[in-house]
Amino acid sequence: MAALAGAFVWDEERIQEEELKRSIDEMKRLEEMSTVFQGSAVERHAPEPKSQTEGGKEQPWEMVMDKKHFKLWRHPIPGTHLYQYRVFGTYTDVTPRQFFNVQLDTEYRKKWDALVIKLEVIERDVISGSEVLHWVTHFPYPMYSRDYVYVRRYSVDQENNVMVLVSRAVEHPSVPESPEFVRVRSYESQMVIRPHKSFDENGFDYMLTYSDNPQTVFPRYCLSWMVSSGMPDFLEKLHMATLKAKNMEIKVKDYISAKSLELGSDAKVTAQSSEHQSEGSHGPARIEYA
Repeated sequence: MAALAGAFVWDEERIQEEELKRSIDEMKRLEEMSTVFQGSAVERHAPEPKSQTEGGKEQPWEMVMDKKHFKLWRHPIPGTHLYQYRVFGTYTDVTPRQFFNVQLDTEYRKKWDALVIKLEVIERDVISGSEVLHWVTHFPYPMYSRDYVYVRRYSVDQENNVMVLVSRAVEHPSVPESPEFVRVRSYESQMVIRPHKSFDENGFDYMLTYSDNPQTVFPRYCLSWMVSSGMPDFLEKLHMATLKAKNMEIKVKDYISAKSLELGSDAKVTAQSSEHQSEGSHGPARIEYA
């Protein structure tokens, strides 16, 4: 089990504290700028994320889409033909808790996301709360379906009044590559959600930072178009699924309540251990993540 856990060891301080702090600071800046622009009578231009520095050079962010409640930027990833994408958006008709839970509920996603071929939790860790998932998804014809093995971790930061969901591709011995699918080995996603008021009142801003390498030989402009159009489409489907769950009172697991906000409490560990065993997990191996 030590070898298995070692496959998921990340630099916790660098990934969780530094990157999350940057994301929260960036989100605050975008929120402040958006508020200023929305309150102005002059024609406004969408605020841009701060340029990221790589090797002494600033990587500029390029505006891809600018709508009233949704803005999308991209910037090139040095040394590759790929881009990192950033979305800043707002919803006012669902609560942060509902939006957060719908993202995490794998069983519900199989019902509202028609692109999902397979989505399963492979392993859970009772201590860190991390989960390893195997996700197989349709890609546009004539491309093969893609599969992802990734570890995700979610948390609620009461001090900063944010909810966070972080995912990253990993390897796992239980899910070897299949000739039926193309394995995506480079994938990172970070969603930060900030309530306008509270976790259970309608209205919140969110920022999604995303990159992956779908292992395709399609021209760069085709790949860019697929990601740029696919991400807004996915987020709108997620939003509609949240509305449907709210209005039709579809039962969605409350992950925030399941994972106590008082991290480290005995009650939390006991409850998670019980769930961990009942869902056929691999035992006590700890998955270090984020």
